[in-house]
Amino acid sequence: MEPTEAQELQEHAEHAEHESTLRPVAFTMSVLAVMVAVTTVLGHRTHTEAVLDQNKATDTWGEYQAQNIRSYDAELHIRLTEIMPLTDKTAAAKDVDDRHKDQARWAEKMADEFKEARALEAEVKGAEARAVRFDLAEALLEIGLVVTSVTLLTRARVYWYLGIGFSIAGIASALSVLLLK
Repeated sequence: MEPTEAQELQEHAEHAEHESTLRPVAFTMSVLAVMVAVTTVLGHRTHTEAVLDQNKATDTWGEYQAQNIRSYDAELHIRLTEIMPLTDKTAAAKDVDDRHKDQARWAEKMADEFKEARALEAEVKGAEARAVRFDLAEALLEIGLVVTSVTLLTRARVYWYLGIGFSIAGIASALSVLLLK
């Protein structure tokens, strides 16, 4: 065996040794990439949930306003009927009675719609809080992935540990969603 061949074999052995010591880093990067993808999907779904809940709340407030306008219109009709000289007092009294019944029915619906709209607004706030946590988790996991990848370039394990630290913070942020209502 010639001296150059021996040197080549030694270089290949050293290269293979470096590659085997970097396998955990590469595996960590793969796991982090999957975690980033999962967190991104969960964040997007949570943002969508918040938007849909906000639409429901807006629709419910619209119904509430419609009932309120109908009730106010009925109140004006009743007042107008009371001050106008009418020839058919019986028909006017029946009409006023019907308007009062309508107002009572609308008042019940308004109370229900008010409660429902407030509950939906609370759901929106909850979904937005969860989405913010997922966004933070995604950012921290991505930072962890990038910092970990620097290990492959520099061969300095400190970047791997630093990347793992960011990743743990990202995982904690994602798991903190479970603590929110």
